[in-house]
Amino acid sequence: MSIVAGLLNTWLRLVEKPFLARVEDPIRVRRGFERKSRLYFHAPRGTIFEARPVAGIPAQWVRARGVAEDAGPLLLYFHGGAFVFGSPGTHRAMLAALSRFSGLPACLPDYRKAPEDPFPAAVDDVVAAYRAVAERPGGVVIGGDSAGGGLALSALLEITRQGLTKPRGCVLFSPLTDLTFSGRSVSGNARADALLPADRAEEMVGLYLGDYDPRDPRASPLFGDFTGAPPVWVTAGDTEILLDDTRRLAERLRECGVDVSCLIEHDLPHVWPIFHNILPEARTSLRTAAAWIRHL
Repeated sequence: MSIVAGLLNTWLRLVEKPFLARVEDPIRVRRGFERKSRLYFHAPRGTIFEARPVAGIPAQWVRARGVAEDAGPLLLYFHGGAFVFGSPGTHRAMLAALSRFSGLPACLPDYRKAPEDPFPAAVDDVVAAYRAVAERPGGVVIGGDSAGGGLALSALLEITRQGLTKPRGCVLFSPLTDLTFSGRSVSGNARADALLPADRAEEMVGLYLGDYDPRDPRASPLFGDFTGAPPVWVTAGDTEILLDDTRRLAERLRECGVDVSCLIEHDLPHVWPIFHNILPEARTSLRTAAAWIRHL
């Protein structure tokens, strides 16, 4: 682990984790994340951003310098934020870096969020966004992080179930796959996780799910049938409360005959690639994901 990673973990543990543990207003969380993302996360120079809807859903289209709009597959990426906060604006710098490393353009839909628009609104939006780009000549690679990673997997289940044109692959960073929170790491890593307060998890998801069954595969894709799905690349940190969401997902995918690459990294924070400006491990993970995408 780099010195920067150790310092980042300390800062997250002392500043961001206590904030997430005590804040009550979802709007305050949203505003704080938007403000901090503008301060901390910066795209490579020359990145082109375009606000353009996809399937009627607001979206950010991202291309690193020198990347053509029609270059190969499209990266269709769903941002994280516990289904409550986050936006294309908070994640577009990370996708700009991934665009630079992969040589591909990206699209980040601004799917509807709870509590204003609870489940299954977000799932409906990500499936609609995929339908709108599914026939792209170069194909599509879907991806996401945290709650957005869960949405990418929910979309993958619906794509397979509905017999839609399949994406070429799926890339995931620290995905949330089980809204029953039955993984041992939720309690086992509660102290070790540098960012996520485990005791707020069910509360945040309650805003999203309402009275729906958390075992519904559209909400918890861990319980879905991925038979016939395309290859999946997934990574998580060994101190995350969501570690078992990734480990058990990999097992489930293999049971369904899916080609899966699962990388567990040591003592890195939840969705660490978003810190690509300062964290060498973040840039390494983005390059590794980009290499996997190019191999597809």
